[in-house]
Amino acid sequence: MIRGKFVENIPFISVVVSWGRSVQSSFFILDTGSTGDLQITPKIAQELGLKIVGVTKTRIANGQTIQIPVALAIASMEDEVNYVQVMISESMPLAGISFLTKFGYKAIVDCKYREVILEKPVLAS
Repeated sequence: MIRGKFVENIPFISVVVSWGRSVQSSFFILDTGSTGDLQITPKIAQELGLKIVGVTKTRIANGQTIQIPVALAIASMEDEVNYVQVMISESMPLAGISFLTKFGYKAIVDCKYREVILEKPVLAS
């Protein structure tokens, strides 16, 4: 189980992102409206040494569709590691629904008690 935190009214989770020998642990906004994996800033992408592998069309919050460069990176949470697609944008770092799905997490965002919990479902035996 992973516990995130609220900063003002925004839910954040911590994610370790790496590529090659570069590793960063950063806080990402848990964005349930984003269908992608991760979004990071150009500065973080440069520090990790990520290489742009393409461009993706993305619809942003105001309804506009824009093209955003993408790269591959490695993300880890609770000792599990996955390759993820990373969008590179000047916006805040985001973790989307596809990211949670790759790791098999259920997200609980409790605004009343200001809790963010990621947990893996327990399989019945």
